[in-house]
Amino acid sequence: MGPATASPRPTPAHDRTGSDHPHWLRVAREVADDLATDAVAREQAGKAPVDEVSRLREAGLLTPPASAGTDGGCGGGGDWAAALAVVREIAAADGAIGQLLGSHYFLAGSARFFAGPALAAQMEERSAAEQWCWGGGFARQEPALTLTRSSGGLVLNGRQDYSTGVLAADRLAVRAVRADSGAPLAVVVDADRHGVVVDAAADTFGRRLAAGGSVEFDDVAVAADEVLGPLSADEDFLPPRTALASPVAHLVSVQVLLGTAEGTLAEAREYSRTGQTPLHPAWPVGSPHDPQVLTTYGELTVLIRSASALASQALGAVQEALALGDELAYDEYAEVAALVTMAESAASRAAQESTTRALDIVGPRAASARLGFDRFWRNARTHTLYEPLGHQLRDIGDYFLNGAQPPFALPA
Repeated sequence: MGPATASPRPTPAHDRTGSDHPHWLRVAREVADDLATDAVAREQAGKAPVDEVSRLREAGLLTPPASAGTDGGCGGGGDWAAALAVVREIAAADGAIGQLLGSHYFLAGSARFFAGPALAAQMEERSAAEQWCWGGGFARQEPALTLTRSSGGLVLNGRQDYSTGVLAADRLAVRAVRADSGAPLAVVVDADRHGVVVDAAADTFGRRLAAGGSVEFDDVAVAADEVLGPLSADEDFLPPRTALASPVAHLVSVQVLLGTAEGTLAEAREYSRTGQTPLHPAWPVGSPHDPQVLTTYGELTVLIRSASALASQALGAVQEALALGDELAYDEYAEVAALVTMAESAASRAAQESTTRALDIVGPRAASARLGFDRFWRNARTHTLYEPLGHQLRDIGDYFLNGAQPPFALPA
């Protein structure tokens, strides 16, 4: 059996289909404010985020994103830009829930990259109508999950190591290889299907509320329309339109990192201005006019704003590429992929710097578990361990110097 989750509460159609970006940003801010009120206590408790997913569902934020140029549902009812803005807003209040939501958006919209239009539309419509929460991931792993044809149809076997969202998922999207040919495929299965066993024994020091865990697949039946399509072909060289799945997935990572950085700086600023956080009014007043503190705020503000500007440029390039569809050329894809890698490396550095140096701004009291400043650093550091900055800089340098196309890689 799959993990226990709150019963889906389908959102009325008129609440799901709007494409008003400002409207959904306001919804995201309301949910973020709600999550912020008990963020420290929830993070320290470390329970599976069933309640948090219910909050997202009730606000209509589980509606999956749509590809560029299509009408209909998306992250919060708009397009990829709206979905990413929602992720960033949520991540500023709770980095782990932002990670969970961002992963959900990408996986829920992944059929647009890997499946045909009819199957993709059908899956997105069901996900929106039933308000599914998605977990799993398509990152390459060893040993791989295997998809085997038996007398009764296709069956999935193997173990997927730590993946986001699986403890709260209604659907699991995974990478599997065909047992007969070794070809990798994107596959979706019901989390409650017989043979699916979720292991909640994840012991990460950060992203505790991202519903991460491992999943065992023991002869899990897979229907033909649950096989979305290939993840690689001709030695991992995908058509540019399909390969855009990688930049889109990494843009989600960018927004989670930037949201974490902005949330850290906002809470540190509140402490510096008043000597207290909204959750801890008893803390004494600090020293907001200390030149060293002001310099640190200045440096971090420039770092985050610069990363944010690069992220906006990368988002614009991705949206243009998505709009081109099958007309996207390989060299155009390479430029987009490189730009997104640059944005992710800048966001990674901004998150690591801000979450570390904010502790110095607050001083010794930042070590207090009650204040909870450590959660920002732990969430950011855990995230960047899965997406190492060194690898990103190497790929950027190889593209700049040698014109090498960044590798097709989906986030862990």
